[in-house]
Order: sequence, then C-alpha cells, then structure tokens
Amino acid sequence: MQLPVYLDNNSTTPVDPRVLEAMLPYFTQQFGNAASRTHAFGWAASEAVEQARQQLASLINAHPKEIVFTSGATESVNLALKGVYEAYNSKGNHIITVATEHKAVLDTCKHLEKLGAVITHLSVNNEGLINIDELESNIKPSTILIAVMYANNEIGVIQPIQKIAAIARKHNILFFCDAAQAAGKIPVDVIKDDISLLSFSAHKMYGPKGVGALYVRRKDPRAKIIAQMDGGGHENNMRSGTLNVPAIVGFGKACELSIMEMNNETERLYALRNRFENALMQLDNVFINGNAQQRLPHVTNLYFEGVSANRLLTGFSKSIAASSGSACTSALVEPSYVLKALGMGDERANNSLRFGLGRFTDDEQVEYAVKIIAENVCKLRKELHC
Repeated sequence: MQLPVYLDNNSTTPVDPRVLEAMLPYFTQQFGNAASRTHAFGWAASEAVEQARQQLASLINAHPKEIVFTSGATESVNLALKGVYEAYNSKGNHIITVATEHKAVLDTCKHLEKLGAVITHLSVNNEGLINIDELESNIKPSTILIAVMYANNEIGVIQPIQKIAAIARKHNILFFCDAAQAAGKIPVDVIKDDISLLSFSAHKMYGPKGVGALYVRRKDPRAKIIAQMDGGGHENNMRSGTLNVPAIVGFGKACELSIMEMNNETERLYALRNRFENALMQLDNVFINGNAQQRLPHVTNLYFEGVSANRLLTGFSKSIAASSGSACTSALVEPSYVLKALGMGDERANNSLRFGLGRFTDDEQVEYAVKIIAENVCKLRKELHC
C-alpha cells in the first residue's frame, strides 16, 4: 500500500489513467487549435471538443449547445453570477444565496455588491440545510437570481434542489447551481432538477485541473448572460480564448466514465464511507457534522471532541491526506465558516476534519486510515489529560 493514503477527494481527484490516455494524443499529434477552420489539425481538434461537449451534456442531461467551456468551476461561477447580473440588472439587482456556499460564490457576490447588487445570504439549520419557506419569503420584485450549491464541499450535504427550482420557476427567477462536488458523483439532471445555470469542474471527477464548464439553459426559459472575457467570440460569444483541447478531451472522458460507473461506484463508496465512519465513531465523542442522510456518498465531516484538528492532521500528515475544511480556505487559521454557519462554536469547528473517499480508495486503505486516526486521537486525548 502506497503512503500517504489519500482521503481528500473533495479538494481534487487524481486523473484516471483512462482519462490521461484519451488526452495524450492532443498534446503532440492532434495539437491543432479548435478555432482553425482551414486544415485537418484544426478540424480534428474541433471534432474532439464537440465530442467532449456531447459527453458533458450527457452527464447532466443538457443539450451540447448549452455547454460553455471555462478554465474551471470558479470561472464558471464568476461567469454565471456576473453574467446574469449584467444581463438582468435593468430588471432587478437582488440575488439570494446561502451562507455556506463556496467562496467562489460568496466572493463574487461581494464583488457584485460593490456594483450595486443587493445580496441576501440565507441561513442553514444545524444540519446544513436551508429553509424553503425562508427562501421564498426573501424573494422581492427585484430578485433576479437564486444561487444555491448542489452539495456542500465541506460536509457533503445535498440541498433540496428541486424544491428550490420550483420556487424559482414560480417567481420567474433564474436558478444557478454550483455542482462542482455533485456532478459525476451523484445523478445531476438539469431538466429534472429545473436548473437555469450550473457550474462543474473536471478535476473533481478524475479529470485534469484547469478546465470546467457552465451549463446555460437555452429555453423554457432561456438564461441570458453577458460574457466576462472578450476577444475572439469563442464558445458562442460567451467565453473568448483558445480552447484547452487536451483538458477538454479529458473532461469529456471523465464524464463518460462517470456515466458508466456512477451507480456501482456510489454503492461501493457509500458502504466504504459508512464502514470508515462507524469505525471511528467507536471512539468516545466522535460525531458527524451535517445531515447524515442527505449527503454525498463519499464524504464525512467528523468532530473529534477535545482534539485539535490541526494537531491531528500534523500527527498523521505522512500517513493520511485529509483536511480541516475547503482547500480554498485551508491556509486560513479561522474556524470553518461552513461549520460556524451550522451554529457550531469555535471548539467544534476547530476540532473537525473532512474526509473524502474516492474511486481509488480501497478497503485496505480505509482500515489503515481508521487505525492511524484512532491512534492519534487517543494519543492527543491522553496528552490533554496528563
């Protein structure tokens, strides 16, 4: 068994060897620019991009023309929020989001506030779920967008997406969903879920880093956005820039594999995660953060009472890769804002760890991880009571 055991698949995933194999020819042999229309190299690149677009669309039940390639989920979030605000600000300036959203959403909303947007941040209950009635009561005539993530990146909790969408449709408001953690892991269907705009990323589903996508609904109703990057009119004038063909091919292959393997993988990870979780909860005073049922199958966020998460991470850093929160905020010393939003005090927020299992996590790794984590928890608790 190779060490350290990787249990941080929420932050990023390894590239699946099958994805890498699909990408390699587009670095050296089929290296053309997908926008070059006058020769075979460009045609081959363009064909590969369109095949990937179809693969992405199939994953979320969209039309290929509704897929816009970006550099990642963060750019997709920015394009969605800023693009909608600019397109609809003559109608209104109010956006509703949630206190536990990813920083890509929260920081983009802060930027829009400087431009005149009014942002409402919904609270969550102690399990991480929004209140649907609170959502509807905050809608105003000036509300143009509801932005709620599909599944949380720290606790894995899945929001009631279809209920949110029903409220958005009832009030003729666009619904944007950050699905970076959900897409490729659980079924995401933009038609069934009635989502107007949706962002997702390759590196969360065993594809390469540096490529993402934004779904933009074409009809019933059409979602309009204003491009935030100009120059060349690529991606149907929504996102200019030479397309990253190898990464896009990899993204497409990653989506194809997710479609093929999702059902079996979900069942396997659900069982593996529960085994991991139940073993650690045999220790005294270990608790799950967030709703234990309505969450992603591979994620657990655990509170180890009386044990500093940072000290615990340091203790097994050479053996296990895990995290105390989002990778985007892990350099900060403050307690997780997501756990704080659940009403937790600093002690619980500071003593919690996120574990994300993945496609290449196996039984042996989980057994080893449980043993090492338990040893370190017991050691630190003994030191505390010396």
